[in-house]
Order: sequence, then C-alpha cells, then structure tokens
Amino acid sequence: MKRLTEQHLAERWQMSVRTLQNWRWMGRGPRYLKIGARVLYPLDEIEAYEAGQLHANTSGPVRAGGA
Repeated sequence: MKRLTEQHLAERWQMSVRTLQNWRWMGRGPRYLKIGARVLYPLDEIEAYEAGQLHANTSGPVRAGGA
C-alpha cells in the first residue's frame, strides 16, 4: 500500500502542512494512519477523498451515479 507523508500530500494539493493538521484536528480530509508521531495518508484514501470532492456546479458535490 502506497502512503504519502503530510508534506507530500500538502505539495500534491498545493496547500500548507498546517492546513492538513487543522483538518485532522477538525475531523476533515482523508483518513490517515498515525504511527507514533508520524502521520501517513494511504493513497487509496486520498484518491477516494478526491473523488468525493468532484463538483459539477457550484451547488454541491456530484452524487454517486451522476444524478
């Protein structure tokens, strides 16, 4: 299973590491692994989160099945 560090995910999404840390504190963003002090994001969790953020218009996310 491929995993990204919070630094790599921040680069991928062009945001700060601090934003990811705040999201974890608020319970937002993709699921992650915490092993000791280290935080790792499984790539499949990142991709699933990204897919859930797709929008077709400004009123909200695309529903499953495209309806």
